[in-house]
Amino acid sequence: MDAGRADAAISFVPHRPRLTRVAYRMLGSVADAEDVVQDAFLRWHTTDRSEIENAEAFLVRVVTRLCLDVLKSSRRQRETYIGPWLPEPVVESEADLAEDVTLPLLLALERLSPLERAAFLLHDVFGMEFDEVAGAIGRDPAATRQLASRARQHVHEARPRFAVDQRRGMELAEAFFTASQTGDIALLKTMLAADITVTADGGGKRPAGPVPIVGFDAVVALMERMARFFANAPSQLVRIAMINGLPGYITREADGVLQTTALEIVDGKVVGLYIVRNPDKLGHLDGAALN
Repeated sequence: MDAGRADAAISFVPHRPRLTRVAYRMLGSVADAEDVVQDAFLRWHTTDRSEIENAEAFLVRVVTRLCLDVLKSSRRQRETYIGPWLPEPVVESEADLAEDVTLPLLLALERLSPLERAAFLLHDVFGMEFDEVAGAIGRDPAATRQLASRARQHVHEARPRFAVDQRRGMELAEAFFTASQTGDIALLKTMLAADITVTADGGGKRPAGPVPIVGFDAVVALMERMARFFANAPSQLVRIAMINGLPGYITREADGVLQTTALEIVDGKVVGLYIVRNPDKLGHLDGAALN
């Protein structure tokens, strides 16, 4: 590695975790986020860094604009995606959880325009001033405030008013997994909210419902069918974990492929189940995430 590249790498490393969080929350894809951050590094390497007063602001601006470019193309790809789309599952540390971007909020962000999404994330989640956000998205501060305000109205309902205690959430996730595997439908019924929704993302690569399953009776019927399946082909629990800010678990299914299940819990009841089965979205779960 030449001296210039080495110097660029050394000065870039402290910013990489934050840049990756920004990119992932913009894109919902680990692979795309990593690609964007790598592209940002290449630009950092070829930039006259002596002219940059605030390295982090510069890099966030670069990452944001790269993400906006990716979003323009990814939205077209989503139109042909088979079945429900969920963001790639990320097993998060407590430090990441402090960002307060749960899976339901990520899904709400999908309904925003790319500029609304960027304005909301950079200001409301990452705490940047509107002048900085405006520079990152290429709009004036007044327009940026309007973008963030519209986004805030759209995602308000997706932000948890009473976040479940992490320990309690993990206990509920473990109990839910055990009950689903053993066919304890009576216990599962006590855990489900009346308006529960189950969303499974198979991406056309593995079996999954073509649309979300909504409502207590429909979900109980699904659980009964799955209990009969698990009686002959049980899932192997890999670990209980916080997945995209929600309690859940990682399993290895009977066909040997990984799967993640995240539980949205409100007032002690499961109101949402988010299951990622698409193997293309699970390859990043390396040894560290599985231990």
